[in-house]
Amino acid sequence: MSNIRITKQFSFETGHALYGYDGKCKNVHGHSYKLSVTVIGKPITDNSNVKFGMVIDFSDLKKIVKEEIVDIFDHATVFNQNTPHIELANELKNRGHHVILVEYQPTSENMVIDFAKKIKDRLPKEILLHSLKLQETETSFAEWYASDN
Repeated sequence: MSNIRITKQFSFETGHALYGYDGKCKNVHGHSYKLSVTVIGKPITDNSNVKFGMVIDFSDLKKIVKEEIVDIFDHATVFNQNTPHIELANELKNRGHHVILVEYQPTSENMVIDFAKKIKDRLPKEILLHSLKLQETETSFAEWYASDN
């Protein structure tokens, strides 16, 4: 049986600021992110299995990505934990805002690396993460490929 790639797309709204950056993105701002998750595997050949013919049920993939990424990052503001914005982050938290402090500069490049690890850790062993595409704007995106890593 052939390996097949399937892709599920997600969208979420997230704010961030890039500390130390020399352009406008040093300021707190947000994006309407689009995340495409592609996995690879062999379709199930057991016709007694309710998932017969599927690599993975799209709803199972959706559950993983929603729990690990979308539900956490949607309408959150992400800062590097070492940012000079830490006082702002703490003030926002104290006022009930959803703030995420990460160990990396929250660029699309670093976020897609983080997302890949989180998704890979949750996939069934017979399903491999093939690639992720995190689109920050209509014309800008970062991609992660298993074959490059």
